Amino acid sequence: MCLIENYRKKLFLFFLVCLGFGWQGLYAQVTKLADESRNYVYFHSDSILYAEKVRLRTNMLNNLQLRADSKRIPLQNVKFFNTDEGFFATMHRVPGLANEQFSERIIEGKINIFQERPDEYWNYGRRYRRSRNKGDAVSMRMYFNKGYDDLKKVNYTNLSQAMADDVESVNLLKGYHKNAQISKAMYISAGAALGAAVISFLVTSNRDNSDFDMQHGFSRKPQMPNYTASYILMGAGVGLAIGGSAVYFSNLKKLEAAVDYYNRTMD
Repeated sequence: MCLIENYRKKLFLFFLVCLGFGWQGLYAQVTKLADESRNYVYFHSDSILYAEKVRLRTNMLNNLQLRADSKRIPLQNVKFFNTDEGFFATMHRVPGLANEQFSERIIEGKINIFQERPDEYWNYGRRYRRSRNKGDAVSMRMYFNKGYDDLKKVNYTNLSQAMADDVESVNLLKGYHKNAQISKAMYISAGAALGAAVISFLVTSNRDNSDFDMQHGFSRKPQMPNYTASYILMGAGVGLAIGGSAVYFSNLKKLEAAVDYYNRTMD
């Protein structure tokens, strides 16, 4: 009898484990196949609330409120929400505080790219918001994720980890990373050159350039300060800053190309 009881217990436990994995697989599939042709709110609990209309707007006190049809949804419970105006992510400005910021998905694929939107973004109509942000491109002030994962900052380290399953995409990112280091070095050099120019101006301005000799004392016509070195340093600083900016913005195209290549390859 003991053997039979033990067998029944093991069989029952095996059944529960299989059932658990079955529900987990079914739940993951439902989550993955969320109908983005409909409006919905995706909660941190990974549950989804579909609605005819989902809107984020400011109230009379200028506080942002999310509503799904007539129901008010606490923002601290919301991870994503999909509307006919776009797909948005909710994040906390400061961890642990209920002060949310919102990012809009501007690139959809295996890797999704999100652009942070300021609070005043929601005070305008949809058409005006679209016209103002039509030229959004990948930048270092953006975020990304896969599926419904938490958002991460767009940078070389995070993206290279996310793209580790595609060698060519990582190679494209390495090209971006190399140029980013060059841009950073140019910015640092520009700052040093401009700082040196300011010091040179101050030193030259305070220097006594009056002619003096032992026989005649000070001359009546002191020499004008020579700012040549200061101007050279300032020109070098400005040139390096412009060059660093040019490298930075052209390099963002490489970052965008890497994301685009990964999405086309992995879809």
